[in-house]
Order: sequence, then C-alpha cells, then structure tokens
Amino acid sequence: MVVEVAVGTGGEPESSDSMRTFGAMVQALREHAGLSREELGERVGYSKHTVASVELGRRMPDAAFVEGAEEATGNTGAVRRAAAHLARQPGLAAWFRQWAGLERVAITLYTYECRLIPGLLQTETYARTLFTNQLPPLDDEQVEAQWAARAERQQLLRERPNTAFAFVLEEHLFRRRTGGVEVTRGLIDHMLGIAELRNVEMQVMPTARETHAGLDGPMQLLETPENRWFGYCEGQRGGLLISDAKEVSVLQRRYASMRSQALTPEDSMSLLQRMRGEL
Repeated sequence: MVVEVAVGTGGEPESSDSMRTFGAMVQALREHAGLSREELGERVGYSKHTVASVELGRRMPDAAFVEGAEEATGNTGAVRRAAAHLARQPGLAAWFRQWAGLERVAITLYTYECRLIPGLLQTETYARTLFTNQLPPLDDEQVEAQWAARAERQQLLRERPNTAFAFVLEEHLFRRRTGGVEVTRGLIDHMLGIAELRNVEMQVMPTARETHAGLDGPMQLLETPENRWFGYCEGQRGGLLISDAKEVSVLQRRYASMRSQALTPEDSMSLLQRMRGEL
C-alpha cells in the first residue's frame, strides 16, 4: 500500500491513517503487556513523549523503535507486520523511506557526497536532468512524483532552523557540468545562497588531495532528538541504514577527518564563486 504522507509547516510528518492505526495497535499491545509509556520508552530507548507521538500517529517510527516495541510487547510479530504497511511518500525509493523518516526529526545531519549533488541541495533543473537520464527510463508521472518528493524534503533546510546541516562535496561534482553550463550556473548560485543559512555548513573537497578519508564512498549521519546516531550509505540499487553504534562511530570518525581535509567553508565559497565566473 502506498499512501502519501504530508509534511507540515514545522517539518514533522502529519498523521495518516496507517500511522494512526499503527500507533493504536502499539498502544493496545503496550497496555496488554502492562507497560506505561515511560516503561515502554525505557525498553525501546526513547522518551515517553516519543512513545506518545507514535501512539497518537504523529510520528513515523524508525526501525529501532519497531524492533524495540516488538520485543517489549511479546515478540508476536504484530508490530513488524503493521510497520510494513506504514505510509511513505510517493517518489521516494523503498530503500530510502526509513532514512527520510529520520531526516524529518533529525537535530544534526551530516552528508558526504562524491557522485552527485545531494537531493537536499539540488535545483529543479539539475534534479530533472538526473530524472530524465535515469535508466530504466521514467515516465512523466514518475518524474513529477520524484521532483515533488525531493522539493518537499528540501523544505527541511528552512523549516528546521535548529537542525545543524553540514555537507562535504567533491569539487568534481561542479566541474562535471551535469545538465550543461546554464544548469551548473544555477546550481552554484543556489549553493551559494543555501550556504548563507545559519544552520548550514558547506565544504568542498578539492580534487587534488593526497589523503582522503572518504574513499569508501558517500555517507550520511544524523542525530535524533533522543541523541541517537544513525548512518546511511547508498549504492546503485539500494541503501543501508546503519544503527550499530560501533559502525556509526567509524563513519563519524571518517566524516570528522574529511571536514579537516576539505576546504574551509569560506574557502569553499570562494572556490564556487571562481568556478561560477569561469562558466
């Protein structure tokens, strides 16, 4: 079942029928197990307020919550089965939907990208270039759905001013001129504008670099309001959500190293301005 999840003005997902149904079921199983919201929260590693938000259908549960609630309520399989029917946004790949749910509530979001400009930073012309050149080809409806989902995600940058966003991007992403000169000009102008936001830090990794901590590929890291950290890595046809603390720690160390290897935010903006002038 595919049901659209709208995003409200505060960046939180609005309730949907599937979220309310899931929440009511979790509440019923919790009460049957004789647990208060606070007690369930202690068992799954979240606050009682988060448990309440899930039960009232106001918050999309992540994988860790689903697994924790399943175990805490008796391992009947009901929570896992119900979670499979939770609503998601049209236009988002199935493997990405859990990460997208975490993005909506993150208080910290770090991104390193070496393949293409991240979705949160893309202009419409750049994104449509990617969509129209995708293989296998997309039809017009799929292209529109993908752009709508991406544009909605991008609202997070301005609708969550207390979330810290940081990006480390490879210089060659701008040198490649994906979509042509005009698309690249618009993209760089857009990036320079986004970089002025107080909650956004943007750095460029120079192409000429003797040491590089990100050679294993792109990565994302985020911190939830409960101060839990998750990682995400994506490849050709799938993505991997990482919750194991040791694995997340490895990604955190690599990202920290890349921040020191990349140009400073000020030098990065100067480089982008020079590239813009060369076009």
